[in-house]
Amino acid sequence: MLVAISVIAYLLIMLPIGLYARKKVSTSSDYVLAGKSLPFYMALATVFATWFGSESIMGASGSFAQGGFQNIIEDPFGAGLCLIIAGIFFNRKLYRLNFLTIGDYFKHRYDNLIATFLSVVIIISYFGWVAAQFLALGLVLSSVIPGLSLTFAILISATVVLAYTYFGGMYSVAILDTIESAVIIIGLVAVLIFALTKIGGIHNLIADTPPEFWRIFPENKNSITDWLVFISALMTMGFGSIPQQDIYQRAMSGKSERISMWASIWGGLLYFTIVMIPLMIALVARHFYPEVLANNPEQLILTLVKDHTPVMIQIFFFGALVSAIVSTASGALLAPGTLLAENVIKPFFKNISDTLRLFIIRIAIIFVALGAVILALNKDAKIYELVGGAYSVTLVAAFAPLAFGLYSKKVNSFGALISIVAGISVWQYLSHSHPDMVIPATFFGFFASVIGIIVGSFIGRFIKREEKLM
Repeated sequence: MLVAISVIAYLLIMLPIGLYARKKVSTSSDYVLAGKSLPFYMALATVFATWFGSESIMGASGSFAQGGFQNIIEDPFGAGLCLIIAGIFFNRKLYRLNFLTIGDYFKHRYDNLIATFLSVVIIISYFGWVAAQFLALGLVLSSVIPGLSLTFAILISATVVLAYTYFGGMYSVAILDTIESAVIIIGLVAVLIFALTKIGGIHNLIADTPPEFWRIFPENKNSITDWLVFISALMTMGFGSIPQQDIYQRAMSGKSERISMWASIWGGLLYFTIVMIPLMIALVARHFYPEVLANNPEQLILTLVKDHTPVMIQIFFFGALVSAIVSTASGALLAPGTLLAENVIKPFFKNISDTLRLFIIRIAIIFVALGAVILALNKDAKIYELVGGAYSVTLVAAFAPLAFGLYSKKVNSFGALISIVAGISVWQYLSHSHPDMVIPATFFGFFASVIGIIVGSFIGRFIKREEKLM
């Protein structure tokens, strides 16, 4: 009961943080990008916290306990790689353009049609990601609060995250990220130490784990198919999440382009390191709870913590876990809400004031939260699957227009349009006509989008020349 009271207290403490952050919000830039004022340590914390939530602690760890590193190439490997690639190749260029959203970039580089369509595509991809956070927080609450149903726990979770985000925006996210990053690391280390003592130390854990669990790369090094499957999994989040608004807004909140770049690079490296802790905890839990592993692997760590750690460690762990999930969920909720307001709704208004702009963003956040709740309440919903599906659409539709747009002056709006249509069409066609393909349809969709922007831009330049001659 003490653990339940402590978790509720954590949730209640978050609301004053949101109200405090509200005092810092006077413009839409303050709300979405924290006024581009974050120092390095806060920017690092908020970039790191992009991924370190339910997926890392519950989703990826459960999948890892089932089949090892081969089961989690998308996350953590693709997710961490995304932050590093974004820091090296994208953040400086995007920071200098000083846009509120990634959709504003597409409007600047191409046109309104491309910006609106890609914004809608990116918004759709977020519903699964936000739903995964609501589901995870609901699982935690229903696990520690006696008699609380999962449905009601999800509704409570969504309400808290929505209220917290609605008031403070990115300032709320940044403040909590800074606190929870330290707390969750300490909490996970404490749990790991206790877990290892239960199994007899790290040597026994390694001996008890099948050798193939530690393999990252394909077993058959000469198999092109195996390598393509591996690369596809790595690309889904490694490339597909780079055009996402939450990656953009977290990195662009730094107070300089140098901070934006290095916060992302170090955030990716930190994520690679820290995410190994819940994976090791899940291996210990796998040893004690084969029935949980078989039926509900996403609850492995929760079960281990409740059964094998002292009350104080449980309080620390569950409180930190709740704050981590809320922080990730808040940033994930803010991102599509901002895109919906700024790049889909705002174009219908003329001479919109910043006050109205901020109000529309907040209303859009409510709309996204409602859609995510519906997904989370699906009885077949799984955290890892909700997250994995979130980035396929941006991989095949948005990455090529972003990357080619930043690094080539020759691509144009027609090429971007062909890229989007080709990527989505090939991906969807193969997904439905060949659902049992070994190589994921996203792989072919991605390369169709790359070919589409190259060929389409060439055709676009030819069309323009012909128009000038007429």
